Amino acid sequence: MSHLNPHASDDDQVAQRYLDRAIVDIHALGDDIGACGRCEHDESGSRVLGTGHPMADIMLIKWAPGADELDEGVAFNGRAGDAIRRSVERLAVDPLDLYGTNCIKCSTTPTACMRDRCPEWLLREIRIVEPKLIVVMGHEALAAVNGLEQPEATRLDALPGELQRWTHTCEAIWCPDIDQSLDRPASKQAFWRAFRTLGSWYADKPPF
Repeated sequence: MSHLNPHASDDDQVAQRYLDRAIVDIHALGDDIGACGRCEHDESGSRVLGTGHPMADIMLIKWAPGADELDEGVAFNGRAGDAIRRSVERLAVDPLDLYGTNCIKCSTTPTACMRDRCPEWLLREIRIVEPKLIVVMGHEALAAVNGLEQPEATRLDALPGELQRWTHTCEAIWCPDIDQSLDRPASKQAFWRAFRTLGSWYADKPPF
């Protein structure tokens, strides 16, 4: 249902319509992922959905959910999410400008079928959210993003922390996989060195 304010400006009403549409589309996507029968799944049948603002400027993309994410059904739940929250707070990034998701929606150890078919959900997410920046975490997530059928998309490289052009409306940053970076100090440092480019990008973002 629309929540348009008759006293709001035309620009505000247009923005509200876009937001209402994105919310509907994200909910429909979640329903479709929850009902997915494309691949064989274990008995739990867990699915992990994206989390965050449905029109966020920044989309965080990692490869597969961890056990905590599968338990709760929410991307970036648990250790990875805690680490990201601390990082974006340090970078002064507004959490309302973030949307986080996984390429794989249903398993910590995806099958060949999941590897082949799950990224179709990711493409649909990207087209709903329409981020201005994607932060791709790890080599497997990078390969998945490069394999998406996104018109005019440029192939991204594993260049830690380097701002790259992905499409004409969206840039990208690659950094190491957060899930694989939490257990060793050197890996944490490598992740942080790459991820902190997000802070520079965000600080330079036009305020409109």
